[in-house]
Amino acid sequence: MAKILVVDDDENIRQYYMEELSDDGHQVSAVASGHELLRIIDIFKPHVVILDIKLVDYNGLELLKEIRNEYYNLPVILCSAYQTYKYDLRSIAADYYVVKSSDFSELKTAINRAVEAHKPGHLTEN
Repeated sequence: MAKILVVDDDENIRQYYMEELSDDGHQVSAVASGHELLRIIDIFKPHVVILDIKLVDYNGLELLKEIRNEYYNLPVILCSAYQTYKYDLRSIAADYYVVKSSDFSELKTAINRAVEAHKPGHLTEN
Protein backbone atom coordinates (compact mmCIF):
# COMPACT_ATOMS: atom_id res chain seq x y z
CA MET A 1 0.00 0.00 0.00
CA ALA A 2 1.00 3.64 0.38
CA LYS A 3 3.26 5.59 2.70
CA ILE A 4 1.12 8.37 4.16
CA LEU A 5 2.31 11.36 6.16
CA VAL A 6 -0.33 13.04 8.35
CA VAL A 7 0.18 16.62 9.53
CA ASP A 8 -2.24 17.73 12.23
CA ASP A 9 -1.67 19.46 15.54
CA ASP A 10 -4.55 17.57 17.20
CA GLU A 11 -3.14 14.41 18.79
CA ASN A 12 -6.51 12.64 18.75
CA ILE A 13 -6.90 13.19 15.02
CA ARG A 14 -3.34 12.00 14.34
CA GLN A 15 -4.02 8.82 16.34
CA TYR A 16 -7.37 8.23 14.64
CA TYR A 17 -5.90 8.66 11.15
CA MET A 18 -2.93 6.46 11.97
CA GLU A 19 -5.17 3.65 13.26
CA GLU A 20 -7.66 3.84 10.39
CA LEU A 21 -5.03 4.03 7.65
CA SER A 22 -2.77 1.40 9.23
CA ASP A 23 -5.74 -0.96 9.41
CA ASP A 24 -6.07 -0.50 5.64
CA GLY A 25 -2.47 -1.64 5.21
CA HIS A 26 -0.82 1.74 4.73
CA GLN A 27 2.45 2.73 6.36
CA VAL A 28 1.60 5.89 8.29
CA SER A 29 3.68 8.52 10.01
CA ALA A 30 2.29 11.60 11.70
CA VAL A 31 3.70 14.94 12.81
CA ALA A 32 2.19 17.75 14.85
CA SER A 33 3.81 20.73 13.17
CA GLY A 34 4.62 22.19 9.81
CA HIS A 35 8.26 22.55 10.75
CA GLU A 36 8.45 18.80 11.42
CA LEU A 37 6.84 18.05 8.06
CA LEU A 38 9.49 19.86 6.07
CA ARG A 39 12.20 17.87 7.86
CA ILE A 40 10.55 14.45 7.63
CA ILE A 41 9.52 14.40 3.95
CA ASP A 42 13.06 13.53 2.84
CA ILE A 43 13.39 10.86 5.53
CA PHE A 44 9.97 9.16 5.25
CA LYS A 45 9.47 9.69 1.48
CA PRO A 46 5.65 9.62 1.61
CA HIS A 47 3.44 8.80 -1.36
CA VAL A 48 0.86 11.30 -0.11
CA VAL A 49 0.57 14.00 2.58
CA ILE A 50 -2.63 14.71 4.50
CA LEU A 51 -2.34 18.31 5.65
CA ASP A 52 -4.48 20.22 8.12
CA ILE A 53 -4.84 23.92 7.38
CA LYS A 54 -5.07 25.42 10.86
CA LEU A 55 -1.86 24.37 12.56
CA VAL A 56 -0.61 25.99 15.76
CA ASP A 57 2.83 26.79 14.35
CA TYR A 58 2.12 27.17 10.64
CA ASN A 59 -0.55 28.23 8.19
CA GLY A 60 -1.32 25.05 6.26
CA LEU A 61 -1.89 26.94 3.01
CA GLU A 62 1.55 28.55 3.31
CA LEU A 63 3.00 25.14 4.08
CA LEU A 64 1.29 23.75 0.97
CA LYS A 65 3.04 26.45 -1.06
CA GLU A 66 6.41 25.41 0.39
CA ILE A 67 5.70 21.75 -0.34
CA ARG A 68 4.84 22.61 -3.95
CA ASN A 69 8.02 24.67 -4.32
CA GLU A 70 10.24 21.81 -3.21
CA TYR A 71 8.21 18.63 -3.89
CA TYR A 72 6.06 19.59 -6.85
CA ASN A 73 4.74 16.08 -7.63
CA LEU A 74 4.05 14.98 -4.05
CA PRO A 75 0.28 14.54 -3.71
CA VAL A 76 -1.23 16.66 -0.95
CA ILE A 77 -4.72 16.30 0.47
CA LEU A 78 -5.90 19.30 2.45
CA CYS A 79 -8.05 18.05 5.30
CA SER A 80 -9.77 20.74 7.30
CA ALA A 81 -12.74 21.14 9.61
CA TYR A 82 -13.55 24.32 7.69
CA GLN A 83 -15.18 24.11 4.29
CA THR A 84 -14.59 27.83 3.64
CA TYR A 85 -10.89 27.24 2.87
CA LYS A 86 -11.94 25.10 -0.08
CA TYR A 87 -12.71 28.35 -1.90
CA ASP A 88 -9.39 30.00 -1.02
CA LEU A 89 -7.33 30.28 -4.21
CA ARG A 90 -4.27 28.90 -2.43
CA SER A 91 -6.15 25.60 -1.95
CA ILE A 92 -5.96 24.99 -5.69
CA ALA A 93 -2.38 23.77 -5.26
CA ALA A 94 -3.67 20.71 -3.36
CA ASP A 95 -4.62 17.55 -5.19
CA TYR A 96 -7.76 17.11 -3.07
CA TYR A 97 -9.70 18.96 -0.38
CA VAL A 98 -11.58 16.93 2.22
CA VAL A 99 -13.67 18.26 5.08
CA LYS A 100 -12.90 16.40 8.32
CA SER A 101 -15.60 13.95 9.25
CA SER A 102 -16.11 10.81 11.29
CA ASP A 103 -16.98 9.19 7.95
CA PHE A 104 -13.56 8.28 6.62
CA SER A 105 -14.71 7.22 3.14
CA GLU A 106 -14.10 10.55 1.37
CA LEU A 107 -10.56 10.79 2.72
CA LYS A 108 -9.80 7.16 1.81
CA THR A 109 -11.11 7.76 -1.71
CA ALA A 110 -8.89 10.84 -2.07
CA ILE A 111 -5.86 8.88 -0.82
CA ASN A 112 -6.46 6.04 -3.26
CA ARG A 113 -6.92 8.44 -6.18
CA ALA A 114 -3.83 10.45 -5.29
CA VAL A 115 -1.65 7.36 -4.96
CA GLU A 116 -2.97 5.83 -8.19
CA ALA A 117 -2.53 9.04 -10.17
CA HIS A 118 1.09 9.42 -9.07
CA LYS A 119 2.29 5.88 -9.67
CA PRO A 120 5.36 5.75 -11.92
CA GLY A 121 4.33 5.14 -15.49
CA HIS A 122 0.72 6.18 -14.95
CA LEU A 123 -0.60 8.13 -17.91
CA THR A 124 -3.56 10.46 -17.73
CA GLU A 125 -5.77 10.48 -20.82
CA ASN A 126 -7.15 13.77 -22.07
